[in-house]
Amino acid sequence: MPKIDKKNKRITWIVSVSLAVFIVLLGYFVLGKIAIFDEFVFFAIVVAVLPSAILSHIDFKWRKAIDEHLPDLFRSVVQAQQTGMTLPQAIEENSKRNYGPLTAELKKMTAQMSWGMGFEDTLLAMGKRVNTVLVQRTIPMIIEASHSGGHVEKVFDPMGKFIQSTLLLQKERRTQTRPYIAIIYVAFFVFIFTIVLLFKSFFVSVEGLPVLGTAVMAPTQIQRLFFQMMIIQAFFGGLVAGKMGEGTIAAGLKHSVILMLSGYLALKLFI
Repeated sequence: MPKIDKKNKRITWIVSVSLAVFIVLLGYFVLGKIAIFDEFVFFAIVVAVLPSAILSHIDFKWRKAIDEHLPDLFRSVVQAQQTGMTLPQAIEENSKRNYGPLTAELKKMTAQMSWGMGFEDTLLAMGKRVNTVLVQRTIPMIIEASHSGGHVEKVFDPMGKFIQSTLLLQKERRTQTRPYIAIIYVAFFVFIFTIVLLFKSFFVSVEGLPVLGTAVMAPTQIQRLFFQMMIIQAFFGGLVAGKMGEGTIAAGLKHSVILMLSGYLALKLFI
């Protein structure tokens, strides 16, 4: 998984939102306020959200892979130190091994040190590039360890164990929240099923009949109302699922897109 920096994320948001606004304006001036205009709004939301959802997911996978390889790296550094290598030499040696996306960062550190850049400066530069929570926590410890002479393994060994425990806790948390994410999906599909059932068995059959002195809405108006409700339910339900599952609102964008497209297909096929 490649790294997605903030600049690319910002450009993606600007382009996708601009395109979404263009789609909405095109639908408004061409179609006005007729029912099909809602579909223009729907696809505009998808266009605005989908690219950022994809980049957010790729970035999440990249950061997760970085954190998962940190314990292996620290164990290898300790082993290299025990053979007599200095800390920069241990980093250079481990840059030749496979630590997923972390390998590319180690190679950049090695190249910077070969150009005369100080070890601590290369660490700080890597921290700015990677910027995961665990990396930001460990960089000050690594800098402190670089000043500890031959006792660096006394810092790296417990630090690797700490990161491993943190990763296990994060994995356990994701496992515990999966049922709640499933509940959001199930609730949404029950909502869609209820809409289809009501529309097929009740609203169509009572078209035009007076209810308490007023006329029931036409089926097209009811269908449009349900469609709008589906968009709102899917979008915000997806955001809640992302917040519960991965801890960020941005992670919920992919859930929003999945729910919205599923609801759109269900309403198109059954209503």
